[in-house]
Amino acid sequence: IAQLADCDDLENKSLRVIADHIRACSFLIVDGIIPSNEGRGYVLRRIIRRAIRHGHKLGLREPFFYKLVDVLQQEMGEAYPELTKAQAQVERILKQEEVRFAETLDQGMHILEQEIKQLEAEIIPGDVVFKLYDTYGFPVDLTADVAREHDLEIDRDGYEQAIEKQREMARASSSFDIDYNDDIALEGKTEFLGYDELQSTDGKVLNIIVDGELSETLTGNQSAMIIIDSTPFYGESGGQVGDTGIISTENAEFIVTDTQKNGDVFVHVGQLAKGSLKIGEAVNSRVNQTKRDAIACNHSATHLLHSALRKILGDHVQQKGSLVDNEKLRFDFSHFEAINTEQLQAIETLVNQHIRNNHLVETKIMDVDAAKESGAMALFGEKYADDVRVLSMSEFSVELCGGTHVTRTGDIGLLKITSEGGVAAGVRRIEAVTGQGALTYIEYNEQQIDNTAALLKAGRDSMFDKVSALLERSRKLEKELDQLKGKLANAQGSELTDNAIQINGINVLTAKLDGVDAKGLRDTMDQLKSKLGSCAIVLAVVNGDKVSLAAGVSKDSVKRIKAGDLVNSVACQVGGKGGGRPDMAMAGGNQPENLEKALSSVPSWVENQLE
Repeated sequence: IAQLADCDDLENKSLRVIADHIRACSFLIVDGIIPSNEGRGYVLRRIIRRAIRHGHKLGLREPFFYKLVDVLQQEMGEAYPELTKAQAQVERILKQEEVRFAETLDQGMHILEQEIKQLEAEIIPGDVVFKLYDTYGFPVDLTADVAREHDLEIDRDGYEQAIEKQREMARASSSFDIDYNDDIALEGKTEFLGYDELQSTDGKVLNIIVDGELSETLTGNQSAMIIIDSTPFYGESGGQVGDTGIISTENAEFIVTDTQKNGDVFVHVGQLAKGSLKIGEAVNSRVNQTKRDAIACNHSATHLLHSALRKILGDHVQQKGSLVDNEKLRFDFSHFEAINTEQLQAIETLVNQHIRNNHLVETKIMDVDAAKESGAMALFGEKYADDVRVLSMSEFSVELCGGTHVTRTGDIGLLKITSEGGVAAGVRRIEAVTGQGALTYIEYNEQQIDNTAALLKAGRDSMFDKVSALLERSRKLEKELDQLKGKLANAQGSELTDNAIQINGINVLTAKLDGVDAKGLRDTMDQLKSKLGSCAIVLAVVNGDKVSLAAGVSKDSVKRIKAGDLVNSVACQVGGKGGGRPDMAMAGGNQPENLEKALSSVPSWVENQLE
């Protein structure tokens, strides 16, 4: 560390902090934790950033922290072989975190140092701490560290007040309709029957909510929420959307468009299609089986995907969010870099292998601690009841889950990944389709391939070669076009020099060019400037109703005339504006009909500038 920082003082506190932190960070990452904004990942991020700041104090401005992993491995790799195995991954994660934080640190330290210089008390105001965090992403704990080093404190109460004020503003600016009055007490508990059956004939209406208020009856075509004592409808939770279907009596039919959970109460959202309902009435419930089956396929596939990600990418992968509906699945997870094509293919192949293996999907109720000790995956930070539902698909996937699933993995049919990308620092997202959705996706892509092949007049097996040849031809043609444009610019430049007029020792030239783009405009300008010596030039090109302008001034003339001022004197007459360097500026406009008059004004404008 001292060598990297060129530091002779081996007792320097920052050296000891960095040495301690590289050990802590490396072993946390080896244990599967990656930097994030919550839980253990946030603790890791804070340690990394504290080490980086101490490097900053030593004068280290380029990424350095990740380079220490190799030294640590040499010292401790024999005793901890897992460190040797994961060295490359640890280095990548630390380097990415350093690069992300570098700009934030520079900006934050500069602003904080300025604030400290201006302080009249020994406390950094809460609004300053908040601004550093909210505007520049500068962590509060680092602000506190810097404050301590200057024998200062931070106003934590003021910071918390600023945070709360921001939250209140966010709440005030958000516009959404609450579904029911918060004062309504939804008492009791709904018995969920939906694991074993999709129809029920013995439900009883407990509550009816219309326009946010309790009601004794439901009539007409009113939209409402209905609560019954037992239901086969799954209430949205755990990333799985709520069920849809029908609640009915002999004379009434209520179309359920969504099902939500409020504690232990299941709330059926929908609209009365016929008849009337009242509290205490017995009802039949029927879940839309087609949708439920599709949701089950996607939910079970999500579990397989989670396990496959951990197998292919590493045990640091943890679920960060999910959405499962009847059309697709979306899975957010911790990972430090984009997933390449080979990895995606391996993940998809592994999932489909376990689908084909047709594992029995088993569930059992276990004590939460026993379930975790048995290896069942649980969401970090999630609060679980004493007894939990453990869902397993052979030994490949064992998770705590309250959702609905297929009977065997073979019921999923097929999984096809449709996209992968980043949603936040250290968090990636995969979207996928299963079953009929996967077949539809494949059929669509097959049709696109066939359409492209027909357009290329090539077979599928020769498409790649045909496209490669076309791209190469396009590159050659673009190169030839650039050469021709250069020759055209040169030719036009040679012809135009004769049109220049002298004003107080400066050659002034204006011209309207044909058939050139912005690059051609600049090339012609360079040609003219090299031939005219001391000069001020304005060139224009008209393309439809658009005007492109370029102004050039020789370096020996920029003290007297600025290209930006020159181009704007013309641009303002053709409905535009521009800017650039003192010797070269560009502008645009949308009034080509005024161009000739605008160009003719240049000599007098230059003359006025030279007076």
